[in-house]
Amino acid sequence: MLGRPTAAFAQVSSFPTSINRTGSQFHIARLKYEGGSDWYNGQSEEPNMLRFLHEHTNIDVDPKYFSVDVASDEIFNYPFIFMTGHGRVDFSETEAKRLRAYCDAGGFLYIDDDYGLDTSIRRELKKVFPEQNLMELPFSHGIYHCHFDFPNGLPKIHEHDGKPPQGFGLFSNGRLSVFYTYQSNPSDGWDDPEVHGDPEEKRLEGLRMGTNIIVWALEH
Repeated sequence: MLGRPTAAFAQVSSFPTSINRTGSQFHIARLKYEGGSDWYNGQSEEPNMLRFLHEHTNIDVDPKYFSVDVASDEIFNYPFIFMTGHGRVDFSETEAKRLRAYCDAGGFLYIDDDYGLDTSIRRELKKVFPEQNLMELPFSHGIYHCHFDFPNGLPKIHEHDGKPPQGFGLFSNGRLSVFYTYQSNPSDGWDDPEVHGDPEEKRLEGLRMGTNIIVWALEH
């Protein structure tokens, strides 16, 4: 059954059971993790995304770059965590349990495959949600329509190997708590224009999709 923690997870009592939402401004925290991947790449992405979010919604933001270690309980200070990279991810058993506790407590994890992350992130997410498989969200899902309209699902911001973009979810207590974008790379559109040289319309699609992801996460 979706959203029901296994007995092993239910026994973890040392992690916080709720997300700290006392701050007035919305932040995005970049997830720092072990493995062979550049989790830290593109540090202009979050500030640019937050400025765009502020311009197009009434959400009060702090447009700074923050990072948080997956091994720290500091993740519970952020309702929205962003994860990306080009290589391998390795979660320890404790880190997997911490991420599960974070999701069960109301946190939202957005993962963008920056090309090369897919094989290991699917394996590692199985440690976090052993009772679930990643489920592709239909184009009718609200995450594609809650602020800007994407009738055909995820936009294709960066071409990797010709595959169609896909958006996958994992659920905690019936709530979408992990959203994984594959072959789409919306966060490339958040970067400074000169980094990838993408057309302005592509950058806007990435920023608009990012807005939808954040709005959906905060409203649910």
